[in-house]
Amino acid sequence: MTHEREITEPVDLCLPDGRLNPAAVGWSRRPLHRANLPGWGRAKRWEYWGVVTPTHVVGLVASSLDYAGVHSVYVLDRRTRVETGTEVVVPFARGTVLPPASGAGTVHAAGRGLAIDIDQRPDASTIRATAPDIEVDLVAPLPPGHESLGVVVPWSGRRFQYTVKDVGRPVRGTLRVAGTTYPISDEDSFAVLDHGRGKWPYAVRWNWAAGSGPGRAIQLGGAWTDGTGSTENALLVGGRLHKIGADLTWRYDRGDWLRPWRISGDRVDVAFHPFHERVARTNLGVLAGETHQCFGHFSGWAATDDGERVDLDGLVGWAEEARNRW
Repeated sequence: MTHEREITEPVDLCLPDGRLNPAAVGWSRRPLHRANLPGWGRAKRWEYWGVVTPTHVVGLVASSLDYAGVHSVYVLDRRTRVETGTEVVVPFARGTVLPPASGAGTVHAAGRGLAIDIDQRPDASTIRATAPDIEVDLVAPLPPGHESLGVVVPWSGRRFQYTVKDVGRPVRGTLRVAGTTYPISDEDSFAVLDHGRGKWPYAVRWNWAAGSGPGRAIQLGGAWTDGTGSTENALLVGGRLHKIGADLTWRYDRGDWLRPWRISGDRVDVAFHPFHERVARTNLGVLAGETHQCFGHFSGWAATDDGERVDLDGLVGWAEEARNRW
């Protein structure tokens, strides 16, 4: 078990010299950190929105990795398993706008026929994107009392990451793929935000799983947080966040990614059953990565702060392994 401090007041991520602010280390129920990352030097900034509907999965990435902006729009048709998507690399992330605080300000990324624009407001985020054969026009309301997980992961005073994982957000709007428009209803569709700001080691591996459903959602991480004293694990029930302060054990078959995954530990015993594997590879010399992101359904349980076991059967989302040199 970790012994993480809950942060309840706004705080700067960095000290004036760019090192990690010790007062920023901990976790929060809403975005309270200002990512005042100075200039250049191993700094990574990104916004990822993943959306699951009964018919499609949508993924949007706007990022600045110092020497490159890597932006992408991805759509999976759950019925046909057809993938449609575009990734662009913009030298030195020129023109990319990523605000210092989650949930406030605008996000912009563009290049070679792709554009992502996100307007973050206290009551909702508007998410628009265009790419060849894809148009996304969504609103993700922020329901009253809805909580998210913010965590600072400290590798050292010069290497650290602030992440916000906001799971189980309702989402509505339209998705247009290859000339066909699909309505998205917040009655049966969910969005997940991954907001990241930090200074990373050059080589890193992580696991991430997120599942959403009516009244419940799960957020689980691993590998990159091990040994830091911080975790990014939480259960969301009725909008209330239950922080799980324990490293988890991940079991999956790297030779067959579609076999069931198992994620377990204190207060968690989850099986993940994939129905599709997405493989994303980047190799630009100094910048390289490989991600296996599987979409599927969850079963099992996680426990609230008072020990109640919450049934997770039927939650839909993803589990992934990513390995990066960046």
